This record gives sequence, structure tokens and C-alpha cells, in this order.
Amino acid sequence: MGDLTTNYLGFELQSPLVVSASPLCQEIANIRRMEDAGASAIVLHSLFEEQINIESNTLDTYLSQGSESYGEATSYHPDLPSYKIGPDAYLEHILKAKAAVDIPIIASLNGVSPGGWTDYARLMAEAGADALELNIYFTPTDMNMTSEAVEATYVDLVKSVKQTVKIPVAVKIGPYFSSMANMARKLDEAGADALVLFNRFYQPDFDLEYLEVTPNLQLSNSLELRLRLRWVAILYSRIKADMAITGGVHEFTDVLKSMMAGAKVAMMTSALLRHGIGHIATVRRQLFDWLEENEYESIQQMQGSLSMKSAPNATAYERANYLKVLSSYAGSSATS
Repeated sequence: MGDLTTNYLGFELQSPLVVSASPLCQEIANIRRMEDAGASAIVLHSLFEEQINIESNTLDTYLSQGSESYGEATSYHPDLPSYKIGPDAYLEHILKAKAAVDIPIIASLNGVSPGGWTDYARLMAEAGADALELNIYFTPTDMNMTSEAVEATYVDLVKSVKQTVKIPVAVKIGPYFSSMANMARKLDEAGADALVLFNRFYQPDFDLEYLEVTPNLQLSNSLELRLRLRWVAILYSRIKADMAITGGVHEFTDVLKSMMAGAKVAMMTSALLRHGIGHIATVRRQLFDWLEENEYESIQQMQGSLSMKSAPNATAYERANYLKVLSSYAGSSATS
């Protein structure tokens, strides 16, 4: 039987299967089931900057009106007014999760502006979190704000949190930078222990009957994996930080592709919402079977094997392959 172990954020994990932040992680019973099914680490649902900064009696209204702007599916949360997501409850949840399972528990802090709320990173560490995932999402709507200023906001936030805690810090970002490679290097130099690529941002829709802007949630699918694979493969071996892929990981083949691109772990949420927590065990078993059938001794053996550094056709990651792809599609259409 092959070896699924991998190293992420300084931890030796039993497999690359990590549960990413979602409403599923609010229940301790679910967290136990995730460990039993084979999850090697769990990222808790996010504590939002806004939850800390605004008065508790306006929290529910604020989140429900702006849920489409966050990098996590807050609109998916059932019965939001009874959803225990306040700062104190979150810290207590970390304590309970740590007591319930033996795998690493990664707290998630979602915000953008350096300030007093980042003190909660320290409180999360004190509550027992093994690591912190800093989930950054910022929509720069100010026309006077330059791309350099936007990037500086991200970098300053990472530096601020790293100065606050001693536990490992992963940084979860979106792909919408003018120079993704340069931004990855800046975050790496700022001290990020891992980059989580990429956040899925839930966009609003228009209700034509009521003429309203409404939140809209679509679970991911495996096609979304390609953007993540491309950038992890490009960045592999060029930064010190570990890399995790999130968004589009549904099947065991998605996990294998993530490893071959150069990721250390592959994170799941939508697949569990769609198929149930037991899906982790199915994917884990299929990974073992694939390694045995293809004579791989370990997951680590394949990590980075199809990165830009190692790929036989490295031009597939760059513009040189653009016309080839378009031409091949046109050719197939003409003959059908």
C-alpha cells in the first residue's frame, strides 16, 4: 500500500486531504466524523473582521446584507440569527475541536485591514489552534487606489499577523492580481508559511422580478481546478511557502493533479456539501488504489512532477501554447 503522508505548515499529515472552511466545521460531531473518514487536518469556518468590529446587535443584518462580498459562503449558513459565530464562541469552538480530535485544527480569520481585530490571531493561538489561515478578500472600489496600494494592504496584513503569533500562518487569496507570481513572492517574503490558492468569491445576482441584488451561491466543480493547477505549477520551487489547492477538488483524480502540480495538500468543501463527509473516505481509498496500480510508493514522490519546473511541455503554462490550444479545438470542430 502506498504512502499518503505529506508535510504542510510544518506538520506531517496522514494524507493530503484537508477540509477547508465551511459551515460543516461549526459542529464538533462533524469534525469528529471528518477525522474518522480520513481528513488529515481541518480548517474551521472563518471568524470575520466585521464580526469583531461591529456591535453584536447589528451583526446579523450586516452579514446577511453583504454576504455576497465575502470569500466564504456565508449565505449558505442555515438560520443565521442562531448561528454561533461571535468571537467568544469561536474561541470556545477551537478549544472543543482540539479536545475532540488528534489532527491539526487550523483557525480561519477573514479580513483585510490591519488593526485591533488582528489581536484575535493571538487569541486563536492561545485557544489551541495549531495554525492560522488568514483569508484575505478586498474589493478596491476606490478609483484613486493603485494596484501597488492594494498589494501593500495584503502584505502589511500578513506581516502584522506574523508578528502577533508564533504558530504557522497560511494566506488564502484570490487570483485577481495583475502579477500573480510577483504577489506570491511578496507574501512569501512577508512570512507566509503557506499560500492557499484560490479563494472562491461569491458574486451577487440580479432578481429581475423584484429588482433586487441577491446573494448567489454555486458550489464548485472540478473544472475550477485548472486555474489552481496552473498557478501552483508555475510557483512550485520558486517560493519557500507551502502551497495548498482549494476550489474544484472533488474526486481522487483532482487530488492527484494537485499533488503533481506541486501542492502539499488538497482542500475540500463543496464535495462534502454535495456528497457528505463520508466522501473523504472514498477519495482516500481511491488514492491508495491508484498509487498501487501505478506503482507509486508515495504521494510525496509525485509532488511537483508536472510543475513548470519538471513538465516535459513547460510551454503549456505560458502564452506559447495559446494558439495551439485554439487551433486544436477549431480543428476538431471542423471534422465533427
